Amino acid sequence: MKIGIAGTHRVATVMVTSSTVLTAAALTAPAAAAAPAATAPTAARTAATPTVTAAKKPSVTARGGYVMNSGTGRSLYTKAADTRRSTGSTTKIMTARVVLARKNLDLSRKVTIRKAYSDYIVRNTASSARLIVGDKVTVRQLLYGMMLPSGCDAAYALADTFGKGSTRKARVKSFIGSMNSTARGLGLKNTHFDSFDGIGKGRNYSTPRDLTRLARDAMRSPTFRSIVKTRSTKQKTITRSGGYRYMNWRNTNPLLGGYSGALGVKTGSGPEAKYCLVFAAKRGGKTVIGTVLASSSSAGRTKDAKKLLSYGFAR
Repeated sequence: MKIGIAGTHRVATVMVTSSTVLTAAALTAPAAAAAPAATAPTAARTAATPTVTAAKKPSVTARGGYVMNSGTGRSLYTKAADTRRSTGSTTKIMTARVVLARKNLDLSRKVTIRKAYSDYIVRNTASSARLIVGDKVTVRQLLYGMMLPSGCDAAYALADTFGKGSTRKARVKSFIGSMNSTARGLGLKNTHFDSFDGIGKGRNYSTPRDLTRLARDAMRSPTFRSIVKTRSTKQKTITRSGGYRYMNWRNTNPLLGGYSGALGVKTGSGPEAKYCLVFAAKRGGKTVIGTVLASSSSAGRTKDAKKLLSYGFAR
């Protein structure tokens, strides 16, 4: 989640411009060649029973993992699935979920980027969408900036915009309160947030099972689905002077373009969290969704996720 840890890359660039069951066939022997009567029943049973090799449960480097059939809710894989761990930037799934659940949400609403958001990034050496102070950015663009390059500045802007209170501190506290009330409403008993982006104070945690259930719920939103499956985007923002600039953001999720049928969802990392990935993919009408927490490395979490997705599709 912090710079220097994979999964929280500063990938935004700015360009300023002045214009706008295995199937077995029945094996039937001719009557003249039939086996002796004493052994025929056994032989018939053997011939009629197809041989199915069960998918072997994979070994992953992640300390915790969980996979679910998203359509049925059936658990397909567990490893310390209910052990609480730091979540890193996968926290931002909940941030997006809270924003997108608001009644009468205007995704085109413009938000002015404040210096406090930039200062926060510098102070925490945090992953950034490279938002420019004074620019006007839409709520939809903030969601892209938060979910693709994992911009903590974009997450801060959303929390400040949609929280309640007369001060920024009060609004952020209110927004985090909404994140926790949403978690309770979804029955996520092993989840708690103390930040809007994963840079917490020791009370920001969840489990592989809970995060998977959260992502499954968030994926019901067409806007969320569209954003998290986007590999890169070019967004036009309004500058302080009334001109415009383009922001180019690339998704930190290596499964997009690297695993057939990948749908998202979000990377995360940090000193406590290590390397995390909430993932989803669809093949042949079946959607598999899951989470790995505290994997060994950025490459390790990707390998873990691919193993678990393939295992899930084989079950």
